[in-house]
Amino acid sequence: MNAQVLGISVDSVPCLEAWAESLGGISYPLLSDFWPHGAVAERYGVLRDEGKAERAIFIMDREGVIRYVDVHDIDDQPDNEVLLDALRRIDPDAAAQEPAWWQAEDAPLPSGGVVMYCTRWCPDCRVAGQWLEERGIEYTEVDVNASPRAARQVREWAGGRLVTPTFDIDGTIVVDFDVERLTSLLA
Repeated sequence: MNAQVLGISVDSVPCLEAWAESLGGISYPLLSDFWPHGAVAERYGVLRDEGKAERAIFIMDREGVIRYVDVHDIDDQPDNEVLLDALRRIDPDAAAQEPAWWQAEDAPLPSGGVVMYCTRWCPDCRVAGQWLEERGIEYTEVDVNASPRAARQVREWAGGRLVTPTFDIDGTIVVDFDVERLTSLLA
């Protein structure tokens, strides 16, 4: 949609590199606001007194004017559909260039067996995937950030929240990494 994503953190470059590696790579540039510590976060009004930055999203237009701000809890997953709607309002011409796979509503979601809906950044998703692999359980992984339809489905199952991991085990839904329930269903 003619947008450039940048990640910025008050952490050092080696810390950002390790974080990106732990996620299996990041597809956008990561910037370090380490020295002078938090100078950029402070200018944007999101530096906490203890020296950490809030989790915040800023969308700027082509002239550099901030057109959208979202400051939310560090553990909350930003809703990509909300961000895409903001981008569509800011630049309607770019919205017309959205990739077809993002718009495809008729592509079916996987079903049958074990399907794990997850995100690449979620620590519980990584642990759940490892847990399944250690038990020799085959599963299909669906990234809710790559599929608006999958994200909407998970929200429907989870009472409006985007909870990852969420599992579809032959039609039985398990919201979150509930080891006891998964063990009973997969035994």
